[in-house]
Amino acid sequence: MKRSTLAVPALLCALSILPTVSLAEEQGPENPAPVNLSVASEYRYRGISQTRFQPAAQGGIDFAAKNGLYVGTWASTIKWIKDAGGNANFEWDFYGGYKGEITKDLTFDVGGLYYYYHRNDLNPSANTFEVYGALTYSVFTLKYSHSTTNLFGFTNSKGSGYLDLTANYDLGDGWSVAPHIGHQWVSHFNKASYTDYSLTVGKDIGKGWNLSAALVGTDADKTTYVSPSGQFLGRTTVVAMAKYNF
Repeated sequence: MKRSTLAVPALLCALSILPTVSLAEEQGPENPAPVNLSVASEYRYRGISQTRFQPAAQGGIDFAAKNGLYVGTWASTIKWIKDAGGNANFEWDFYGGYKGEITKDLTFDVGGLYYYYHRNDLNPSANTFEVYGALTYSVFTLKYSHSTTNLFGFTNSKGSGYLDLTANYDLGDGWSVAPHIGHQWVSHFNKASYTDYSLTVGKDIGKGWNLSAALVGTDADKTTYVSPSGQFLGRTTVVAMAKYNF
Protein backbone atom coordinates (compact mmCIF):
# COMPACT_ATOMS: atom_id res chain seq x y z
CA MET A 1 0.00 0.00 0.00
CA LYS A 2 2.42 2.60 -0.82
CA ARG A 3 4.76 3.86 -3.35
CA SER A 4 5.57 6.62 -5.69
CA THR A 5 6.36 6.80 -9.33
CA LEU A 6 9.79 8.20 -9.79
CA ALA A 7 11.79 8.78 -12.88
CA VAL A 8 14.89 7.79 -10.86
CA PRO A 9 15.71 4.11 -10.27
CA ALA A 10 13.61 3.92 -7.16
CA LEU A 11 10.62 5.29 -5.42
CA LEU A 12 8.94 5.92 -2.28
CA CYS A 13 5.87 5.48 -1.04
CA ALA A 14 -2.05 7.75 5.14
CA LEU A 15 -5.01 8.41 5.95
CA SER A 16 -8.28 6.85 5.29
CA ILE A 17 -8.27 7.56 1.61
CA LEU A 18 -4.66 6.55 1.15
CA PRO A 19 -4.82 2.91 1.95
CA THR A 20 -2.58 2.26 4.84
CA VAL A 21 -2.61 -0.70 7.19
CA SER A 22 -6.24 -1.31 7.95
CA LEU A 23 -6.57 -2.33 11.56
CA ALA A 24 -9.56 -4.58 12.09
CA GLU A 25 -11.88 -4.39 15.05
CA GLU A 26 -12.16 -7.36 17.37
CA GLN A 27 -13.64 -10.43 15.75
CA GLY A 28 -14.42 -14.00 16.68
CA PRO A 29 -16.25 -17.06 15.38
CA GLU A 30 -19.52 -15.10 15.28
CA ASN A 31 -17.94 -12.09 13.59
CA PRO A 32 -15.87 -13.20 10.55
CA ALA A 33 -12.89 -11.34 9.18
CA PRO A 34 -14.02 -8.18 7.34
CA VAL A 35 -13.47 -7.84 3.62
CA ASN A 36 -13.34 -4.49 1.84
CA LEU A 37 -13.34 -3.48 -1.82
CA SER A 38 -12.87 0.04 -3.12
CA VAL A 39 -12.45 2.17 -6.20
CA ALA A 40 -10.44 5.40 -5.97
CA SER A 41 -9.92 8.23 -8.44
CA GLU A 42 -6.21 7.54 -7.92
CA TYR A 43 -3.96 5.76 -5.43
CA ARG A 44 -1.99 8.18 -3.28
CA TYR A 45 0.44 6.95 -0.65
CA ARG A 46 2.13 9.37 1.70
CA GLY A 47 0.98 12.06 -0.69
CA ILE A 48 2.61 10.59 -3.82
CA SER A 49 0.53 9.18 -6.69
CA GLN A 50 1.08 5.46 -7.26
CA THR A 51 -1.12 5.33 -10.37
CA ARG A 52 -0.01 8.40 -12.33
CA PHE A 53 -3.31 10.15 -11.45
CA GLN A 54 -5.33 7.27 -12.89
CA PRO A 55 -8.09 5.32 -11.03
CA ALA A 56 -7.21 2.34 -8.83
CA ALA A 57 -9.04 -0.83 -7.79
CA GLN A 58 -8.26 -2.00 -4.27
CA GLY A 59 -9.29 -4.55 -1.67
CA GLY A 60 -8.27 -6.24 1.54
CA ILE A 61 -9.16 -8.61 4.33
CA ASP A 62 -8.40 -8.34 8.06
CA PHE A 63 -8.63 -10.58 11.08
CA ALA A 64 -8.16 -9.49 14.70
CA ALA A 65 -8.25 -11.75 17.74
CA LYS A 66 -9.70 -10.68 21.07
CA ASN A 67 -6.23 -10.76 22.64
CA GLY A 68 -5.11 -7.83 20.43
CA LEU A 69 -3.23 -9.75 17.74
CA TYR A 70 -4.17 -9.03 14.13
CA VAL A 71 -3.14 -9.96 10.58
CA GLY A 72 -4.29 -8.77 7.19
CA THR A 73 -3.58 -8.31 3.52
CA TRP A 74 -4.41 -5.54 1.05
CA ALA A 75 -3.77 -4.97 -2.67
CA SER A 76 -4.05 -2.19 -5.24
CA THR A 77 -3.41 -1.63 -8.90
CA ILE A 78 -0.37 0.60 -9.56
CA LYS A 79 1.61 2.15 -12.44
CA TRP A 80 4.86 3.35 -10.85
CA ILE A 81 6.81 0.07 -11.17
CA LYS A 82 6.43 0.00 -14.95
CA ASP A 83 7.13 3.75 -15.11
CA ALA A 84 10.42 3.03 -13.31
CA GLY A 85 11.36 0.35 -15.85
CA GLY A 86 10.05 -2.67 -13.94
CA ASN A 87 7.27 -5.15 -14.54
CA ALA A 88 4.50 -5.16 -11.92
CA ASN A 89 0.89 -4.04 -12.20
CA PHE A 90 -0.14 -4.36 -8.57
CA GLU A 91 1.04 -3.95 -5.01
CA TRP A 92 0.27 -6.66 -2.45
CA ASP A 93 0.72 -5.90 1.24
CA PHE A 94 0.91 -8.29 4.19
CA TYR A 95 0.84 -7.07 7.78
CA GLY A 96 0.41 -8.17 11.35
CA GLY A 97 0.80 -6.80 14.82
CA TYR A 98 -0.56 -6.27 18.29
CA LYS A 99 -2.84 -3.59 19.72
CA GLY A 100 -3.38 -2.93 23.41
CA GLU A 101 -4.56 -0.41 25.97
CA ILE A 102 -2.24 1.53 28.25
CA THR A 103 -4.93 3.60 29.97
CA LYS A 104 -8.61 4.21 29.23
CA ASP A 105 -7.87 6.85 26.57
CA LEU A 106 -4.39 5.76 25.48
CA THR A 107 -3.75 2.73 23.23
CA PHE A 108 -0.75 1.39 21.34
CA ASP A 109 -0.19 -0.55 18.12
CA VAL A 110 3.03 -2.27 17.02
CA GLY A 111 3.64 -4.48 13.99
CA GLY A 112 5.26 -5.09 10.65
CA LEU A 113 4.24 -4.51 7.04
CA TYR A 114 5.65 -6.12 3.88
CA TYR A 115 5.08 -4.44 0.49
CA TYR A 116 5.32 -6.99 -2.30
CA TYR A 117 5.55 -6.30 -6.05
CA HIS A 118 5.38 -9.55 -8.00
CA ARG A 119 8.31 -9.82 -10.44
CA ASN A 120 9.01 -6.09 -10.14
CA ASP A 121 12.41 -6.57 -11.87
CA LEU A 122 13.91 -3.44 -10.29
CA ASN A 123 17.45 -3.36 -8.87
CA PRO A 124 17.39 -2.84 -5.93
CA SER A 125 14.06 -4.61 -5.58
CA ALA A 126 11.00 -2.50 -4.79
CA ASN A 127 9.87 -5.04 -2.17
CA THR A 128 10.01 -3.35 1.23
CA PHE A 129 9.53 -4.29 4.89
CA GLU A 130 8.70 -1.76 7.61
CA VAL A 131 8.14 -2.08 11.34
CA TYR A 132 5.84 0.44 12.97
CA GLY A 133 4.63 1.70 16.31
CA ALA A 134 1.71 4.00 17.09
CA LEU A 135 0.09 5.69 20.07
CA THR A 136 -3.53 6.83 20.00
CA TYR A 137 -4.92 9.30 22.52
CA SER A 138 -8.52 10.34 22.12
CA VAL A 139 -8.88 11.23 18.40
CA PHE A 140 -5.13 11.65 17.76
CA THR A 141 -2.74 8.98 16.45
CA LEU A 142 1.03 9.44 16.25
CA LYS A 143 2.79 6.73 14.24
CA TYR A 144 6.35 5.98 13.17
CA SER A 145 7.31 3.47 10.43
CA HIS A 146 10.90 2.30 9.92
CA SER A 147 12.25 0.38 6.93
CA THR A 148 14.48 -2.60 7.67
CA THR A 149 15.19 -3.04 3.94
CA ASN A 150 15.81 -0.64 1.09
CA LEU A 151 12.79 1.63 0.72
CA PHE A 152 10.82 0.93 -2.47
CA GLY A 153 13.90 0.54 -4.62
CA PHE A 154 15.95 3.49 -3.37
CA THR A 155 19.60 2.40 -3.31
CA ASN A 156 21.18 2.15 0.17
CA SER A 157 18.00 3.44 1.83
CA LYS A 158 17.68 0.92 4.66
CA GLY A 159 16.69 2.73 7.86
CA SER A 160 14.37 5.27 6.21
CA GLY A 161 11.47 6.47 8.34
CA TYR A 162 8.02 8.01 8.17
CA LEU A 163 6.42 9.95 11.06
CA ASP A 164 2.80 11.05 10.86
CA LEU A 165 0.08 12.57 13.01
CA THR A 166 -3.58 12.00 12.17
CA ALA A 167 -6.79 12.99 13.92
CA ASN A 168 -10.15 11.29 13.33
CA TYR A 169 -13.27 13.26 14.26
CA ASP A 170 -16.74 11.69 14.28
CA LEU A 171 -19.15 14.48 13.33
CA GLY A 172 -22.26 12.36 13.76
CA ASP A 173 -24.86 11.13 11.27
CA GLY A 174 -22.18 9.09 9.45
CA TRP A 175 -19.86 12.04 8.78
CA SER A 176 -16.18 12.13 9.73
CA VAL A 177 -13.16 14.35 9.09
CA ALA A 178 -9.46 13.41 9.34
CA PRO A 179 -6.65 16.00 9.12
CA HIS A 180 -3.17 14.50 8.62
CA ILE A 181 0.46 15.56 8.34
CA GLY A 182 3.50 13.33 7.84
CA HIS A 183 7.19 13.46 6.96
CA GLN A 184 9.16 10.88 4.98
CA TRP A 185 12.92 10.56 5.46
CA VAL A 186 14.84 8.62 2.81
CA SER A 187 18.25 7.49 4.06
CA HIS A 188 21.21 8.72 1.98
CA PHE A 189 18.88 10.59 -0.39
CA ASN A 190 17.85 13.88 1.22
CA LYS A 191 16.37 15.17 -2.01
CA ALA A 192 13.71 12.45 -1.82
CA SER A 193 12.60 13.40 1.72
CA TYR A 194 9.44 15.49 1.99
CA THR A 195 6.33 16.40 4.02
CA ASP A 196 2.79 15.43 3.02
CA TYR A 197 -0.55 16.71 4.30
CA SER A 198 -4.21 15.93 3.74
CA LEU A 199 -7.75 16.54 4.90
CA THR A 200 -10.25 13.71 4.41
CA VAL A 201 -14.02 13.96 4.70
CA GLY A 202 -15.99 10.71 4.86
CA LYS A 203 -19.65 9.73 4.86
CA ASP A 204 -21.04 6.34 5.89
CA ILE A 205 -24.13 5.97 3.71
CA GLY A 206 -25.17 2.61 5.15
CA LYS A 207 -25.37 -0.99 3.95
CA GLY A 208 -21.58 -1.28 4.06
CA TRP A 209 -20.85 1.71 1.82
CA ASN A 210 -18.55 4.59 2.68
CA LEU A 211 -17.74 7.57 0.45
CA SER A 212 -14.79 9.89 1.02
CA ALA A 213 -12.86 12.74 -0.53
CA ALA A 214 -9.40 13.95 0.47
CA LEU A 215 -7.47 17.09 -0.34
CA VAL A 216 -3.88 15.83 -0.60
CA GLY A 217 -0.60 17.65 -1.16
CA THR A 218 3.17 17.54 -0.55
CA ASP A 219 6.31 19.69 -0.65
CA ALA A 220 8.18 16.88 -2.44
CA ASP A 221 10.95 17.71 -4.89
CA LYS A 222 9.42 18.30 -8.31
CA THR A 223 12.43 16.86 -10.13
CA THR A 224 12.49 13.64 -8.10
CA TYR A 225 8.84 12.59 -7.94
CA VAL A 226 7.90 12.79 -11.60
CA SER A 227 6.29 10.50 -14.16
CA PRO A 228 8.02 9.61 -17.44
CA SER A 229 6.05 12.43 -19.09
CA GLY A 230 7.30 14.96 -16.51
CA GLN A 231 4.16 15.19 -14.34
CA PHE A 232 4.81 16.06 -10.67
CA LEU A 233 3.38 13.13 -8.68
CA GLY A 234 3.05 15.01 -5.40
CA ARG A 235 0.89 17.86 -6.64
CA THR A 236 -2.12 19.03 -4.63
CA THR A 237 -5.34 17.37 -5.69
CA VAL A 238 -8.62 15.86 -4.47
CA VAL A 239 -8.85 12.07 -4.30
CA ALA A 240 -12.30 10.45 -4.19
CA MET A 241 -13.08 6.91 -3.03
CA ALA A 242 -16.07 4.58 -2.78
CA LYS A 243 -15.55 1.66 -0.39
CA TYR A 244 -17.71 -1.35 0.42
CA ASN A 245 -17.25 -3.41 3.59
CA PHE A 246 -18.66 -6.94 3.64
